[in-house]
Amino acid sequence: MSVTENRPVLTGRGLNWWQAIGGGVVAAAVGNLLVFAVGKIAGVSFVYRDATGEHEVNAVGVLVASVPPLVVGTGLAVLISLWWRPILRVAQVVGGGLALLTVLGPLNAGADTGTRVAPAAMHVVLGIVVVLTLEAVRRSSAPASGR
Repeated sequence: MSVTENRPVLTGRGLNWWQAIGGGVVAAAVGNLLVFAVGKIAGVSFVYRDATGEHEVNAVGVLVASVPPLVVGTGLAVLISLWWRPILRVAQVVGGGLALLTVLGPLNAGADTGTRVAPAAMHVVLGIVVVLTLEAVRRSSAPASGR
């Protein structure tokens, strides 16, 4: 038995589930931090006002709002795909749709226009990343438990 027999073979047919989710995490984090940075440069305050006072969004808050939902949602979809592979397509629709639906939150927030638009754009970024991450898993040549 040669040393290479125990190594995974990269076939170019897709990513492992953990590679897809890891890539999605990086894409969501970088994409949303980029939107945040552009907003800051443009003078967006990222301050929301509600009945309890003012709340400022920072880069850590952007990451906390982006990464855990992506990991939990896509991870759960991959886990369920061990028994029912079509869930990946369903999760693309549900995950992407929920991310787009939640755009209404920032758009209706008590804040200046930039502070409403920039976080709404972050929701769109996350929705796109969810769909692409699950598509990468779906296109893999082996079931989610393989590779």
